Amino acid sequence: MRQRHKPWADDFIQEHKDIFITNAADSKLDWTAVFGNSNPVHLEIGTGKGQFITGMARQYPHVNFVGIELAKSIIVSAGQKVIEAEQANVRLVLGDAAGISRLFDKDEVAAIYLNFSDPWPKNRHEKRRLTYHAFLEQYENILSGGGELVLKTDNSGLFAYSLVSFSQYGMTLKNVSLDLHAENDLTNVPTEYEQKFAAKGQPIYRCKAVFQGK
Repeated sequence: MRQRHKPWADDFIQEHKDIFITNAADSKLDWTAVFGNSNPVHLEIGTGKGQFITGMARQYPHVNFVGIELAKSIIVSAGQKVIEAEQANVRLVLGDAAGISRLFDKDEVAAIYLNFSDPWPKNRHEKRRLTYHAFLEQYENILSGGGELVLKTDNSGLFAYSLVSFSQYGMTLKNVSLDLHAENDLTNVPTEYEQKFAAKGQPIYRCKAVFQGK
């Protein structure tokens, strides 16, 4: 995602500390205290500009949504959407997905969403892919029993790689779609990228998977 410097980003984040979390790496958070309730927690890794997470929060008001995004210039756009939508069930974490196991207790997350993640197509960058086995180990630790890992992408190479990675890790595939929009799934909340690619006629791939024994 193209990043444009936003000189106002730091001030905006400071003004909206009720939405943004910037010190998550310092200590594990009490998410019940953060949201003021014990509703299920869903995690989106790579929140981008926030269309997906705000749409999901609106559709599922009794679920707490946490979005993590590394780029400050992008996460503030997501924050603007959350504020405009007046979604009290969203928090945005400025940080690296590599450290998510430090954000949540074991079995604390009910679902994880990976939307249009960077495919890192070169073999030497395999370890950076969010469906690489080292990431799957972290997801398995924080996902509760029956919790789904949901992947959406327009990149056929990443999708094929992820299906193999899930299977080799021993995960169970619950749903594999090679053309999500052809299914007319009314519960699907599109991302900004998803709308852009679908408008060009590109198929959107989606997979839902669960860890065995969870």
